[in-house]
Amino acid sequence: MTRSSVDSLSLSRKLIQTLIVLNLAMAFLIFVLFVASLVAEDVVMGALGLKPASDSSWLIAGGRMIMVIGMASAPFAHVILTRLRSIVESVPIGPFIAVNAERLRTMGWALLGLELLHIVVGVVAAVTSSRAEPIGVSWSFSATRWLAVLLLFVLAHVFEQGIRMREDLEGTV
Repeated sequence: MTRSSVDSLSLSRKLIQTLIVLNLAMAFLIFVLFVASLVAEDVVMGALGLKPASDSSWLIAGGRMIMVIGMASAPFAHVILTRLRSIVESVPIGPFIAVNAERLRTMGWALLGLELLHIVVGVVAAVTSSRAEPIGVSWSFSATRWLAVLLLFVLAHVFEQGIRMREDLEGTV
């Protein structure tokens, strides 16, 4: 393995580990914000730019629902990042192994879960917002994200086919 590939693998591991820590930290901070919104609703909602009003209850509920969805997205991101780290760690010994095909498939399911949660956030924001007090969260379709989901499933299949082909080849030699 060349020096530059070793360096890029090391950098990749460090970056992925940093993203894992940031993901967990963000989930914790969202949890703290959620609890604070229950304990000190007026203070938190004021800090978020919401005016206390009797008709804000839907907006507040929507904000809390989005916080819950944010916390629910952390395990999906954690699955993606930890599986990616495992794949990167397998590169020096040979990444074309059955467990990596399964890791890619698991990442595909986790990314699909994140995309579905993204849609739910958009629906919650649309349903609970008003013109007077909109939730500053919107949903938009991204073909890139959906193609990434598809790509992970296709790559998992490609890995499986490659592994079968290598096993067949080893059996004939």
